[in-house]
Amino acid sequence: MRISTKADYAIRAVLVLAAADGDPMSCAELARRQDMPEKYLEGILSQVRRSGLIRSQRGAEGGYWLSRPGRTISLADVIRAVDGPLATVHGLPAQEVGYQGEAAHLPHVWVALRSSIRRVLETVTLADVVSGSLPKEIVELASLPGAWASR
Repeated sequence: MRISTKADYAIRAVLVLAAADGDPMSCAELARRQDMPEKYLEGILSQVRRSGLIRSQRGAEGGYWLSRPGRTISLADVIRAVDGPLATVHGLPAQEVGYQGEAAHLPHVWVALRSSIRRVLETVTLADVVSGSLPKEIVELASLPGAWASR
């Protein structure tokens, strides 16, 4: 699975908002704190806002803040807000892909992959990441032999 730049930036920005505990933050401040291009982040935050995960207000007292507590927002929620479904095949949901012959059972693999991705990304909340208290299952998966190998 590839995490898009847009999803990476969105997650990093909302993590800063989660740590801010309801205090509004400007796009410029979010971009500065995570070393991201401000103009690109503006568009990303607009998508996240349209999804209902964050709110915004213009003006001197304005900025962005989470629309609900970080413990109720998963990483999957943020990724879906900017990239859509977590795992598709040629733009289709995994269960809608059909193959013939030797590849006939491949959709089962794609569905299992999507299920695994969901298990991780829907389990981890913004609050988990900010606090460093990741769920036990996530810590165990990251501790498996070879988990940190880049291949």
